[in-house]
Amino acid sequence: MESKYKTQEEKYEYISKQHGGYYRHNFTDHAYLYNLYFPPREVINHLKDNIDNLVLNYPMAQNALAELISDIIDQPTERIVVGNGGAEIIKILSGRLAKKIIVPVPSFNEYANAAPEGQAVEFPLEFPSFQLDVDKFADEAIKVGADMAVVVTPNNPTSMLVPKSDLIRLSEKLRKHNCMLIIDESFLDFANNKEQISLEQDIEKYPNMAILKSMSKAYGICGLRIGYLLTANLDFSKSVRNGVHIWNINGFAEEFLRILPQYKHEFEDSCKIVKADRDVFYKKLCAIDGMHVFKPDANYIYCRLPDTALSGPEVTKRLFIEHNIYIKDSVGKTQPDADRYVRIASRTNEENAKLIEALKNVMYVKG
Repeated sequence: MESKYKTQEEKYEYISKQHGGYYRHNFTDHAYLYNLYFPPREVINHLKDNIDNLVLNYPMAQNALAELISDIIDQPTERIVVGNGGAEIIKILSGRLAKKIIVPVPSFNEYANAAPEGQAVEFPLEFPSFQLDVDKFADEAIKVGADMAVVVTPNNPTSMLVPKSDLIRLSEKLRKHNCMLIIDESFLDFANNKEQISLEQDIEKYPNMAILKSMSKAYGICGLRIGYLLTANLDFSKSVRNGVHIWNINGFAEEFLRILPQYKHEFEDSCKIVKADRDVFYKKLCAIDGMHVFKPDANYIYCRLPDTALSGPEVTKRLFIEHNIYIKDSVGKTQPDADRYVRIASRTNEENAKLIEALKNVMYVKG
């Protein structure tokens, strides 16, 4: 891989164009958002021990995969669609099913990117708070004739939750206008009081609602590519299921789902550690003079750089070149002053402390 670049600056230019495979390049990744404390070594060893069968045999198809997710989330299989990561399901929702989709921005770009040209509407979050006014959002969805609306909670990149009561009110307003509400809960396991704020167990009350979850983030399995959609609207789940091919999940992912219920306590404990590390990290970022730090509900933190500091892209590049640490700037997100914002994934306390010192070192022009 070193043949792809000769200098640290060339390495940065190469990495900044990639969408994965970071582990091959020897730097500290504060960009991608996943649980560093799960899965436990026993899970990896189990997959190793079964590698012959997992490589040589066909995996199961959609109905059987839905049964495995059903065992994890305690929902009927007919409500579940299993995807090759959340991205496969997003492609079906935005690219095939929605005639007009509305998405608050800034948010995860793929919902808008996957839609055919002219079929995605971007709704700006309140600025500078980045809060979602669900009543204004509902009004805009109705005005533009959207048949699908998306809310990511906690949002990416802002790491902020949308209150459950707001989402219920939004669903009820949209229902009268035949608009499906997609709630992306991919990062909800890192929020406090998850059981009280998730709509997963209330899904049967809201026929125009679907929950989307990428399991890569919370379960630390980005390479296995598993996501699922849950809805009590069986016509909708059938339409989504019709968009996936028969063997869309590989044997390693299938086996992971099969054994996952055995590790429920380990998973819950891992999320507690992630949250504890994040909370310490948040306090340290808040102590940087002039930095505006948004209180996080996920495992990453959104920051507005001090007005006198370098821009987000400049800070990101210097951090990588001088300290071999990679974060994400917000250029490319639809928002005001995008070049003043950065998103930083929380890692271990030691790595977070190193990033704080490195960030303070690169934020300003050196005299």
